[in-house]
Amino acid sequence: MKDATLSPRRLESYIVGAWRTGEGEGDPVANAATGAVHALIGTQGLDFRAALEWGRAVGGPALRAMTIHQRALMLKALGLKLMELKEEFYQESFATGATRSDAWPDIEGGIGTMLTFASKARREFPNARVLTEGPVEILARDGSFMGQHILTPMEGVAIHINAYNFPVWGMLEKIAPSLIAGMPCLVKPASQTAYLTELVVRRMLETGLLPDGALQIVTGDPGDLLDHVTEQDVVTFTGSATTGQMLRTKPAIVSNSVRFTMEADSLNASVLGVDAGPGTPEFDLFVREVAREMTAKAGQKCTAIRRIMVPRSLEAAFVGALTARLGQVPIGLPTEPSVRMGALVSLKDREVVRARVAELLSEAEIVAGDPDNCPLISGDANKGAFMAPVLLRSANPLEGEAVHGIEAFGPVATLMPYDDPEEAIRLCRMGRGSLVSSVFTDDKALAEKLVMGVAPFHGRVLIGNRGSAKSSTGHGSPLAPLVHGGPGRAGGGEEMGGMRGVKHFMQRTAIQGAPAMLSAVSGQWVDGAPVHQDRHPFRKSLAELEIGDQIVTDTRSVTQTDVEHFAEFTGDTFYAHMDSAAAKANPFFEDRVAHGYLIASFAAGLFVDPEPGPVLANYGVDRMRFMMPVYFGDSLRVRLTCKEINPRENAEHGEVRWDCQVVNQREELVAQYDVLTMVAKTWPISASNSAD
Repeated sequence: MKDATLSPRRLESYIVGAWRTGEGEGDPVANAATGAVHALIGTQGLDFRAALEWGRAVGGPALRAMTIHQRALMLKALGLKLMELKEEFYQESFATGATRSDAWPDIEGGIGTMLTFASKARREFPNARVLTEGPVEILARDGSFMGQHILTPMEGVAIHINAYNFPVWGMLEKIAPSLIAGMPCLVKPASQTAYLTELVVRRMLETGLLPDGALQIVTGDPGDLLDHVTEQDVVTFTGSATTGQMLRTKPAIVSNSVRFTMEADSLNASVLGVDAGPGTPEFDLFVREVAREMTAKAGQKCTAIRRIMVPRSLEAAFVGALTARLGQVPIGLPTEPSVRMGALVSLKDREVVRARVAELLSEAEIVAGDPDNCPLISGDANKGAFMAPVLLRSANPLEGEAVHGIEAFGPVATLMPYDDPEEAIRLCRMGRGSLVSSVFTDDKALAEKLVMGVAPFHGRVLIGNRGSAKSSTGHGSPLAPLVHGGPGRAGGGEEMGGMRGVKHFMQRTAIQGAPAMLSAVSGQWVDGAPVHQDRHPFRKSLAELEIGDQIVTDTRSVTQTDVEHFAEFTGDTFYAHMDSAAAKANPFFEDRVAHGYLIASFAAGLFVDPEPGPVLANYGVDRMRFMMPVYFGDSLRVRLTCKEINPRENAEHGEVRWDCQVVNQREELVAQYDVLTMVAKTWPISASNSAD
């Protein structure tokens, strides 16, 4: 923790290519655990219009000049560097009131999220500047007019307004998909913990890995920032529903139809199944999870459990088990290793939480904890924002309103007994939309009923049981590959979700035209676009290969001997290949047919060039379809066309996707699929070169 004898650090904003200090001394930001002034913050006099213009004019073109893989590799290098610096971030994080274990998902979880996006982008996206989405749509019978959806980067700035509870993860999970998409970012962290976000941004910029204009930060009041947004900008917000609703109705956002993604705090629910009584693994898991969600980050998580649904018959056992567990949680200064729960982010926030508890008492009673008294093993409750966990109970939750609409954003949750699964579902839905709910049961039918009942009102549902007990990340952990967001009160937005999150910062456009024009724009060959048949494309390295390079093979006839040998060799003796009478009884066939995989094998034999060359490996097929039966005596021919070239950045090879069409003697398409190969960038390739 920062030495109390040192002067508080004056936070700066990085905009228009330089670190800039607002006018005046700045407002104090206190250490949440000690009450000492930790930093000074302020933005008065800063030019936010210029910041946005600089991001659009400088950062945007620099990022769009890079391919998706180049942006992803940039983030990978950045994430690895941040991981080397994590101890510095942990030390700064103590001032937020978080223990080291609380800071882990924020710091290392945030960096890990960035690295996950970097990895998935290189695996799931081509090394291109434009993405295609979905199949080509044939718009004319003769194939001369087609349509295709493409995704291109928005040409504005992604403005990320973050909450105070996750100053690192909240930033990194937003900027990772934005930068991969090709959009520069301007980060506006919450003032209470902006000192940690600012430190991380400083270290990121010091690496020199980001192009100018790719990342800016505003520490303090954003002033008129949102008055200058355009239709090409994107705004994301994490925080209270009230603030989010105010921001999304800003005149410039409304008049310019600016994309606004909102992730708001919600009254997340967790349900204990009637099968999960004391003595079952699910009961123990449920008690442990509720206790963890009430105490982690002092309960100041947007995904924390706020409403606890327990079968009425299990209520007393649950209250006893949870109360005992909460009573064992040491509360105090987050710097001390023995402490398991630190402070809320500020004294002001503690007063707000206490006020919310007072409002909830109109419909509930306290069964454990005291909002006004907190037993500490270290620290001063008058200076640090410490608060004991508080468990309330609503006797008649179906008749309540406050317990389903008022959130005490701290270590507070309300127990709600229920009589049957339908009642539990109804209670969950009374939250009017949440980020996450969880169900703890080992009954498959009950799990299905509960999940299907609550899913329309939640962005994520965790099913907790003994099968995933050791590996589950728990109720409150958003994960990079999965959607984070929720309907209604939760804001109606989505973040992360793997590569879906990248597409939030791109414009989807339907392009229409002749095949040659679509191929030129998308960088992918489509049927009907020009082809080249000068020499076998397998003899070409990536330096020579072009989209549309094609080979049309000789023919090969399929015989009964071929089919029977294949059946014996592989063991695939399905009746349609072996029994003429049974095949004729099948409405799809006229007689015995060739195996689909025999057709694919014959196709490979027809198009493969057997000599060593630039094609290094075949690593799969995609979208394999068998359109028409192949009978004994049919002749097969292959048209193999280079469809997409995807060079790897840090290797001497890349992936090539080939369109493979297998036709019979009547030129009817009998099979079609994509062949995936690794191809050398140049030939011969040096054996010492390593793969990406």
